[in-house]
Amino acid sequence: MPQKTLNGSVICTGVSLHAGTQVSMEFKPAPADTGIVFHVHGDEGVRQLALHPEAVSTTELATTISDGVVSVSTIEHVLSSLRALDIDNVEIHVVGCEVPLLDGSAKLIIEALDKAGIVELDAPRKMQRVTREYSLEQNGKSIAVAPYEGFRVDYTIRFPHPVIGEQRFVLDITPESFREHIANARTFGFFREAEYLRSRGLARGCSLDNVIVLDDNGVMNEGGLRFSDEFVRHKILDFIGDMAMLGKPMLGSFTVTCSGHAHNNAFLRQLVQLEGALEDVER
Repeated sequence: MPQKTLNGSVICTGVSLHAGTQVSMEFKPAPADTGIVFHVHGDEGVRQLALHPEAVSTTELATTISDGVVSVSTIEHVLSSLRALDIDNVEIHVVGCEVPLLDGSAKLIIEALDKAGIVELDAPRKMQRVTREYSLEQNGKSIAVAPYEGFRVDYTIRFPHPVIGEQRFVLDITPESFREHIANARTFGFFREAEYLRSRGLARGCSLDNVIVLDDNGVMNEGGLRFSDEFVRHKILDFIGDMAMLGKPMLGSFTVTCSGHAHNNAFLRQLVQLEGALEDVER
C-alpha cells in the first residue's frame, strides 16, 4: 500500500465559520513522508503547522491548531476527507485564520480533491496500529478503542431534541464508504444558541447554506435533511478528522458515545502517552 499525494493543486474559497469572512485554502502535492502540513499565510509570512495532538489549541465548536504565533481553525472536515481518501502527503495553504466552511460537510472538499487527482508515491504507507484496549470517559462522554485491522467507528449520540434523540451509526471507514455514507453529512446547531455565540465572536459565518439549523420544533433548512440520521454521521466525520491529529493513519476500532472535539483530543493525547498502546507499521 504506497503513500499517496495529489496529482495537482486545487483551491477552495468560501466563508469562515467563526469570523464570517472570505478565506481560501489551496491543496498542493507533497513528497513522500511529508505528511499533512498546513502553510498559514499571514503578516509574519508563511508558517508551517504539522499534525500532532498537542498542536490543538482550541476545540470550541471546531478544532484549531496553533504554534503560538499563528493558528488555523475548523480543520476537522479537511483532515477527515484527506484521511478517508488515504491521502498521506499534502500542503494546505491557508489565507485567513480559518479554512472555508463550504456547505458544512466534506462534499465539496472531496470534489476538490477528486479534481486535483490522487497519485501513488514510491514509498510504503506508514501507519500506527492500536495494540491494546484503552478508554476514556468523562462527563457522560466516552471513547473506547481496541485493536483492529482497519478504521472502524461505532458512534452513538443523544440530544434532547425531537429530530435527533438517540442515533447510532457503525461503519468501517474506506474511501468508498466515506463517500457514500459520511461525506455529505453537514454540521448542525441550534437556533436558540446563535445570538449568544455571535456575541462572543463565534459562528458568524453560519447560515442555512452551511449548517443544519434546528429550532424547537424541527429543521429550519428548506431542503430538510440529507439523511434521517445526518447528525450522527456528521459526528463520525468530525471524529475521523480529530483522530487525524495523530499525524499518521491509525488502525483501530472505536466505540464513541456523545463525544466532541475537546473529548476527542483529550483521548488522543492520552493514547499517545500510553506506553505500548500504538505501534508503527508499514503497509
